[in-house]
Amino acid sequence: MSETAEVPGFETIDVTAEGAVGELVLNRPEKLNALSGVLLKELIDASAWFTGQGEVKVVVVRGAGRAFSAGADLTAFAGVEGETSETARLEAADLGRRMADALTSTRPLTIARIHGHCVGGGLVVAAACDLRVAASDARFSIPEVDLGIPLAWGGIPRLVREIGPAATKELVLTCREFGPQEAMQLGFLNRVVAPEKLSEEVNGLVSKLAGQPAYSLELTKRQVNQVAEEAGSTESSGVDAASLLGALEDPESLVKMSSYLGGHG
Repeated sequence: MSETAEVPGFETIDVTAEGAVGELVLNRPEKLNALSGVLLKELIDASAWFTGQGEVKVVVVRGAGRAFSAGADLTAFAGVEGETSETARLEAADLGRRMADALTSTRPLTIARIHGHCVGGGLVVAAACDLRVAASDARFSIPEVDLGIPLAWGGIPRLVREIGPAATKELVLTCREFGPQEAMQLGFLNRVVAPEKLSEEVNGLVSKLAGQPAYSLELTKRQVNQVAEEAGSTESSGVDAASLLGALEDPESLVKMSSYLGGHG
């Protein structure tokens, strides 16, 4: 990192960069790193910032505290309903999709270091990273349909690319919890290690990748992402915002959502 580069100050995330290695920490531990509107905006800005740090080759993405991320902050989603203009509602609902696209397209390689719960939108954050390493006691779930909303943020095409159509349909529609061994068998995770070995495993992977030529790292990332887009494009994910707003007009969805929000107030 150049001497003139300043690390930006954020409210809900922490970013650091030293030489070839960066770190991006979701930092709302008291909320299990739930993805608020502010956090989503800051992830977009952090992704752009890392792209501009020419020496950085690899960025580790992790959650502070007990979890990777408990998913979308549904109190923020309720705020979307309170927006008065259609444009403001769409922009608020589209933040998650913009976040995932920004994280996917950031120049350095990204490694999701997953521990604790990785839920819903948190799983989309992990899917937007290039590689994923999880502790053996991590827990995954995609509860959106149970909560009365569709999985948005480009999560469907990303999951289809990683684990296939049938597994995506089952996990999204049943909302069941699944473990890291199943996630690795499905192709979502690269490695699963004992919790006490997670830091060591990720650090070893970071060290190996940081020692590779930047040109080959960036070219390989771009080429794989291009092929992945051809296999399952996220280009149409801009309509996800409208699908989220549609849930606010669907009677069954509203009953589910109200029940959840009422029980978690």
